[in-house]
Amino acid sequence: MSTLGHVGVIGAGAMGSGIAQVAATAGHPVFIVDAFEGAAQRACTRITEGLRKRAAQGKLDPAEAEAIAGRIFPCDSAEALPECLVVIEAIIEDLDAKTELFDILGRTQPATTLLATNTSSLSIDQIAPAAAHPGRVLGLHFFNPPPAMKLVEVIRGEVTSPEVMDTGADLVTAWGKVPVRCASTPGFIVNRVARPFYGEAQRLVQEGVADPATIDACVRTAGFRMGPLELTDLIGQDVNLAVGTSVWRQTGKDPRYEPTPFQQQLVAEGNLGRKTGKGVYAYAADGTCPDNVPDQAKVAELLASGVLTNPVARTLAMLVNEAVDLVDRGEAGSADVDLAMTLGTGYPKGPIAWGREIGFTVVRDQLRELDAAFPGGRYRPSPALDKIE
Repeated sequence: MSTLGHVGVIGAGAMGSGIAQVAATAGHPVFIVDAFEGAAQRACTRITEGLRKRAAQGKLDPAEAEAIAGRIFPCDSAEALPECLVVIEAIIEDLDAKTELFDILGRTQPATTLLATNTSSLSIDQIAPAAAHPGRVLGLHFFNPPPAMKLVEVIRGEVTSPEVMDTGADLVTAWGKVPVRCASTPGFIVNRVARPFYGEAQRLVQEGVADPATIDACVRTAGFRMGPLELTDLIGQDVNLAVGTSVWRQTGKDPRYEPTPFQQQLVAEGNLGRKTGKGVYAYAADGTCPDNVPDQAKVAELLASGVLTNPVARTLAMLVNEAVDLVDRGEAGSADVDLAMTLGTGYPKGPIAWGREIGFTVVRDQLRELDAAFPGGRYRPSPALDKIE
């Protein structure tokens, strides 16, 4: 029997199941709760089948697979959870549903239990007041799929205690993950800083600079595994738009994050990407993409051009600006921002490191040129570009 503390996971979907597997792999007894009857049991079965499949493939010792599966249990309700070291919520992104749940957890779990949300977009400061002892509420934002992805954003609310932040970071480290600390700011680190990666490519197509395949090919030359347009097709245009819209609204409709008509039209027409067979690109039944053929002469032309039409220069300038601003506001440290963007998104380099390589004043001047060409605030340079070292 494990001597490690119990872990509760609320939500038996892909994220909740993955988090449960991570905690059980680290040796904790884990209890899964879901509002839909039978969902928690189905999640346990699904996890067990996945572990046994990995064992059959030689990727996991069969005895270890059975031991992990044997530490995961369905539970009827949040109220029925045993006393836990931590309870992690991974339910729908609905503030009312989350606050109702945290009210229950605050009343039924001891004051020493950490209460964590896996939200990717909602404010910790809107969730925490629902729970008794709100200083123990924090964000533990895992990335999909949790067993494979190393990054966890550990998010502090205004009243989250420093001890709770330390315990959360230590816990996910013990689970084999890499924590990065961040304030409860819209989009946290990854979903905030990554916005211009998608938005600039969409705007370049809107402006008629080049076709999507050529824009994607340009961006891949900087070391990105996928171009932004093909990546949004993989993520799902609706999912990507929803995250971007959430950040835009939470920042008071800051023009930096305003969704593009290009993506809004794709979603309105039901062209959501690979899952619907068409998004920015059209996909054949076997998953191939005959449309994704760049104009290589145009790629060379754009990469030799100025920032207004150079997809790499324009994208990197915006990524650096966003990262520098986040650090300057005290919402995350430079090292954590770079670590988050390389681990969470697979970027070849962190945006702060890129800024040092390009030169922060060069980035500032590029943004001033963009701001003059496209006024309205999207391209306003961060004042921090003049003082960061």
